Amino acid sequence: MKLNVVVSLLLLLISTATCCPPSDLRALLAFRSALHEPYLGIFNSWTGQDCCHNWYGVSCDAVTHRVADINLRGESEDPIFERAHRTGYMTGRISPAICDLARLSALTIADWKGISGDIPKCITRLSFLRTIDLIGNQISGEIPNDIGRLNRLAVLNVADNRISGSIPKSLTNLSSLMHLDLRNNLITGLIPTDFGRLTMLSRALLSGNRITGRIPESLTKIYRLADVDLSGNQLYGTIPPSLGRMSVLATLNLDGNKISGEIPQTLMTSSVMNLNLSRNLLQGKIPEGFGPRSYFTVLDLSYNNLKGPIPSSISGASFIGHLDLSHNHLCGKIPVGSPFDHLEAASFMFNDCLCGKPLKACLKN
Repeated sequence: MKLNVVVSLLLLLISTATCCPPSDLRALLAFRSALHEPYLGIFNSWTGQDCCHNWYGVSCDAVTHRVADINLRGESEDPIFERAHRTGYMTGRISPAICDLARLSALTIADWKGISGDIPKCITRLSFLRTIDLIGNQISGEIPNDIGRLNRLAVLNVADNRISGSIPKSLTNLSSLMHLDLRNNLITGLIPTDFGRLTMLSRALLSGNRITGRIPESLTKIYRLADVDLSGNQLYGTIPPSLGRMSVLATLNLDGNKISGEIPQTLMTSSVMNLNLSRNLLQGKIPEGFGPRSYFTVLDLSYNNLKGPIPSSISGASFIGHLDLSHNHLCGKIPVGSPFDHLEAASFMFNDCLCGKPLKACLKN
C-alpha cells in the first residue's frame, strides 16, 4: 500500500515538473480569450493543464518548462489549413497578458488579416525575446518607445499592418537585430541618424510608409547589410555615394521618393545586383564606369530627369537582366550588343531623342 502511495506521488511530481507553470497557463488562456478564430479551430487543442504538450503553436523550454515560443501563422502548410482548404482569419487583439510569459523568446502571430489593437507596451519587458513577427494583420498604434530594451531581439517584423508614429529612437539600441521589416504601414518621421548602430542588421525593409528626410550616412556603415528597401516613402536629398562602397549590399530599392541630385558612379560597379532608383527627381547623366564588376539582375532608372546619352561603357557590364531607362530626357544612339540585344522598346520609350534598335533607326547625317 505504501509503495503505491510513493509511486503515485512520484508520478505526480514528474507530471508537475514537466507541465508549464500555472502563471504561464493563465497568461495563455487570457491571450486566447482576446482572440477569435472562427474557421480552423486553432485553439481547440488548448485544453487541460499542460500547455507544454500538444497545444497548437506553443513550445516550452526543455529545461525550465516555461513557454518559450508562440508560433501562430495564418498562412501555413500545416494539415489544419489543408483540411480546411483556406488560409487563416482571426480577429481580436494581442492581450497584455502575453507579457506574463517571462521566458518567451519568440512571438509569431502572422498573417491573420483581422487582428487589431496596439502592440502591448509591456512587451518590452520580455527580455528573452529574439523574434517579434506580427506581419499581415490590422495592428495599429505605435512601436513601443522603449523597444530598444530588448537587447536579444534579432527579428522585428510588423509589416503589412497599420502602425503609425515614428521609428522610436531607442530602436537603434537593438544591438542583436538582424532583420527589420516595417513595410506597408503608416510610419512617419525620419530614419534615425544613428541607424548605423544596428551593426548586425542584414535587411532593412521600410518601404510603403510616409518616412521623410534624408538617407542617413550612418546606414552605409552597416557591414552586413545586404537588402535595403526604402521605396514608396517621401525621402529627399541625394544618394550617399558610400552606398556603392558597401561590401555585401545586393538589393537597393529607393524608387518612389523625392530623391534628387546625380546617380553616384560608385553604384555602377558596386555589389548591388538589384538597383531600383525609378520615380524620383534624379538629374544629370547616367554615370560612365560600367565594367566587369557591373552585374545587375535589375537596373531601373525610369521616371527621372536624366539627360545625355546612354553611356557606352554599359556594354562592358558582365550582365544586365532587366534594364528600364524610360520616361527620362535621354538622347542619342542606343548602344548595340549585350545587354541591348534582348531588350524591348518599352525600356527606352518616352525619352527626348533616343534612336536605334529596338526603337526607330537613327537618321544618317
